[in-house]
Amino acid sequence: MSASKQRPNWSARVTRESNALDLEEGVFTWDDPRRIAASLLRSAETSTRRKADPYRSAMSMLVFYINRAGRKLDRRQKRVLEQAKEELRRLLYGR
Repeated sequence: MSASKQRPNWSARVTRESNALDLEEGVFTWDDPRRIAASLLRSAETSTRRKADPYRSAMSMLVFYINRAGRKLDRRQKRVLEQAKEELRRLLYGR
């Protein structure tokens, strides 16, 4: 299989089969930034396979998804995911 046919699938596979976190189904498609942040943090806290602290693991997965989706991510959902980053900070630091 050519590299161009494999490329679109690797980031989806990482999101699905992350060795660090077991994500809830469709977490990145939800409309509520607080729910997304809470789910990612919960997944990170319960993971026994992550290499970093829970906050860093959750934030890394969120940033990874935003970056890999790139231009294919519609503006509304990108805004929700960016807000989820802020919510994740608030959940952890109370700010």
